[in-house]
Amino acid sequence: MEAIEIRGVEKNYKNFKLDIKELIVKKGYITGFIGPNGSGKTTTIKAIMNMIKANAGEILVLNEDVSKNVNIKEVIAFVGDTSGFLEESNIKSIRRAVSRFYKNWDENLYKRIINNFNIKEDLVYGKLSSGKKKQFELAIALAKKPKVLIMDEPTANLDPIVRNEFLEILQEQMENEDTTIFYSTHITSDLEKCADYIAFIYKGNLILYGEKDLILENHSIIKGKKELLDIDTKKEFISIKTSGYNFEGLTDNKVKAFEVFGNEVIYEKPTLEDIMLYYTGRE
Repeated sequence: MEAIEIRGVEKNYKNFKLDIKELIVKKGYITGFIGPNGSGKTTTIKAIMNMIKANAGEILVLNEDVSKNVNIKEVIAFVGDTSGFLEESNIKSIRRAVSRFYKNWDENLYKRIINNFNIKEDLVYGKLSSGKKKQFELAIALAKKPKVLIMDEPTANLDPIVRNEFLEILQEQMENEDTTIFYSTHITSDLEKCADYIAFIYKGNLILYGEKDLILENHSIIKGKKELLDIDTKKEFISIKTSGYNFEGLTDNKVKAFEVFGNEVIYEKPTLEDIMLYYTGRE
């Protein structure tokens, strides 16, 4: 049994179509969900959470259809761009209201996390900084003791220090609990620190999926003289950029690329951001 299984899912809008043939989120790992704005990340998450109804296909969470078994939401937690918490409520009131709905609520874990983040329960939620709000929302989510934690751009607009503290708590929970994390973000450097798998969506289609380390290992940025490019050698690249007498391009098979170019070019290890930029630039 996997954490999340998406098969043949379609969602149609006037100017956009989500069309995911298959996406499997493996149980017990962190899967990073990347893609430019407007690619379908939030639409996919809303479909998983049963916040929107897909036009076709099947979505299972822990082998259950969320639209048919509402009890599965007991073991799912969500952290998004906005929380829905009342701005005028204090932290203690929000905690009391939320905790009564979750039989596995872990008060000790909740208190430990907010203490680590130096969040006082008498504070008003609306008066917290963006970083403190997100830290509190993570504390609430983890205290539910979820089997699956889904996050949609949770650290957008947060400074690097707060983001790092956020990631440390996530990784600690991964080590201590059997939690699966599905993490949508445009901050790919965060995923390079913590993700096990990467799913890359673009224009509503899943175009790349696999183990993060293997994706980074197999891809390579190649730089060389433009005279090396011809109809055959261009086939080795996802996309190519040229400037003057030189070129640089991304390949998804650096072993084969070495057989073609040998030592006549320079090979550089890409970041996830590099990979995303090259894939989206290959119109």
